[in-house]
Amino acid sequence: MVGPLLLVMMIAPAAAVAGCLVFHQRSVAEKLNLIASAIAFAAAVALAILSAKGPYRFWADYIVVDMPGAWVTLCTAIVYLLASIYAVGYMRLLEGQEHRLWRFYALFAGFALTVLVSTVMNNAGLYWIAIELTTLVSTFLVGFEPAAESVEAAWKYIVIVSAGISLALLGTVLFYWSGSFVLGPVYAMTWTTLQQAGAKMNPALVSLAYLLVLIGYGTKVGLAPMHTWLPDAHSESPAPVSAMLSGALLNGAMLGIVRYLAVADAAGIGPLAHGALVALGVFSLIVAALFIVRQDGIKRLMAYSSVEHMGVVALGFGFGGIFGVAGALYHMLNHSLNKSLMFFGAGNVMRSFGTKEIARIRDVWGRFPVQGALWLAGAAAITGAPPFGLFLSELVILRGGIEAHYGWAVAVMLVLLIVIFIGFLNHFREMYFLPVKFAEDWRPALSRWCVTPMWLALTPLLLFGLWWPSGMWDHFSTIARVLAGGSP
Repeated sequence: MVGPLLLVMMIAPAAAVAGCLVFHQRSVAEKLNLIASAIAFAAAVALAILSAKGPYRFWADYIVVDMPGAWVTLCTAIVYLLASIYAVGYMRLLEGQEHRLWRFYALFAGFALTVLVSTVMNNAGLYWIAIELTTLVSTFLVGFEPAAESVEAAWKYIVIVSAGISLALLGTVLFYWSGSFVLGPVYAMTWTTLQQAGAKMNPALVSLAYLLVLIGYGTKVGLAPMHTWLPDAHSESPAPVSAMLSGALLNGAMLGIVRYLAVADAAGIGPLAHGALVALGVFSLIVAALFIVRQDGIKRLMAYSSVEHMGVVALGFGFGGIFGVAGALYHMLNHSLNKSLMFFGAGNVMRSFGTKEIARIRDVWGRFPVQGALWLAGAAAITGAPPFGLFLSELVILRGGIEAHYGWAVAVMLVLLIVIFIGFLNHFREMYFLPVKFAEDWRPALSRWCVTPMWLALTPLLLFGLWWPSGMWDHFSTIARVLAGGSP
């Protein structure tokens, strides 16, 4: 059952890519991508449920469906589906781009495919290749709009991220070398093999290898100070791409850090590994807070919010334990939903007002009562306000930090979350309640395609803030034990 589901999940976006390349028609490409995203979502839900009885390995152990990977797969598939629905309405607003939209959907489905593939890679080397493929495909999406700023953002993205991924490759090589002293010169570099051999590896060599992969994949995650590509890429990409970059890609790269963290724990360098991840998480929150308070671009505001929340996820995994890991996994899901909602709203407002500048966006609620209410609710949610899901996941992460005796990090996190709450919502106060300064006549009608996915993202986000399913908690607890080297 797992094997066919996995195959279907991969074939669906691949078939969408092929169909777009064959037909070269926007209407066909839209339908193919929508169908592929729905199929991938359904398969991902089933795999997340079935993974509790795994792990399941395929293709000579190169592919694995385990609980951590299946969870990130589910988060990716959710964003892929929501962004595909939104893209139908949003991409039609791009004037003069009708003849190029089939290329967009081919790249978009290909991007989703590469992220989905990365989550099931059971070989550290193949995982690196999959993450590098996500960079190559998404670069063309970042620079899709014919503007100098988009092209510049694409170049900045590929240069900075490739430099980081090169460090991750060096760390991967060092991990393989350290394992060769235990397992021999030739062995299958699976995550389980590395974790089992960790206790006999040289701690100094493993420490260096871990720090390299942390910096390398941390660049892809957008952890500060390696985050410099993220604000430009997120702000210049089409809104559906921004949602995928923030809600799907960052989680996929974080998965690699988490898997290597389990190896580091097995090798006896847990304090260093967790401490380094916590330090990067705290620094990401500091950088995000400083730039969110002073931000003047609407999509850059959302981008720095991604830096913040990846910092929160890093803190959860860095704290470790059941509460830290459970909170981080829950935060991944809630952030994927919430940031999709925020980028959809930002895209709508940006197209309606014809600007990315916060100072030129006014009376959002008056002009768009329904969409304005949805976006404002998302803004409250993204700052960690109750009763939404991010409030609950951040609360659990804070408890995990207290139990792990990271009191200083918990204190800093609390202060910075308050600063971000005030700074972020202050921008929305300006956009919603300050008087209009500039006459804005350009206001295209927004189709249901642009508003429906906002409802689809906000509804579960509110539900997960009011109710944490007990089965989901058990699922997270099992993942925490597996990552710590225990049995499911």
